[in-house]
Amino acid sequence: MNITINNQNFILHPCGAAFWEEKKILLISDLHLGKIAHFRKHGMAIPEKAVHENFNRLNAILQLFDVETIIFLGDLFHSKINNEWDFFEDWTKTVTQQLILVEGNHDIISKKYYTDLNIGIYSEITIHDFLLTHHPSTRENFFNLCGHIHPGIKLKGLGRQFLSLSCFFRKPDQMIFPAFGEFTGNFYLVPEENDKVYVLAKDEVIEIKR
Repeated sequence: MNITINNQNFILHPCGAAFWEEKKILLISDLHLGKIAHFRKHGMAIPEKAVHENFNRLNAILQLFDVETIIFLGDLFHSKINNEWDFFEDWTKTVTQQLILVEGNHDIISKKYYTDLNIGIYSEITIHDFLLTHHPSTRENFFNLCGHIHPGIKLKGLGRQFLSLSCFFRKPDQMIFPAFGEFTGNFYLVPEENDKVYVLAKDEVIEIKR
């Protein structure tokens, strides 16, 4: 799905990432690498191949767009270092794009791990009239691109049927990105009058009208 914000064009992809066309920036939030390995360590029955799914999805979307920079909007790694970091380190060696992390609340490992991989780390980034953060923020004269919430929405069908989907949740001055990572969960939001909701369907992004 193509949308325009402040005269800039963004392509929303059903994996939960967005491509900023004019800047050739791929925006991704809440990857939470290491979470699957953490679950497996504590006995949860998650297939080992699930560890690699995040990287498969990253590679797939990089093939679709002419990306020069990847900006992670926080919570790139879930918690303490585990073997998923090794997979991430190997992945960074396969990409040519500049990698940047906007720090999130889960990004607690030493910054040295990132700087050793030439990944830039910032608490926030401003690009023209856009403010890129992890936590949803408001600042006068800026449109905020952020994550953290893992937004989702529940759609009511016939009878008592409900469908729960991840989404891009857009307010007049903000867009909250869905979690990109596997097994991250959702926080379900209720849109207000001026909000827009772009749900992630299997192969497309669909705007849901109120």
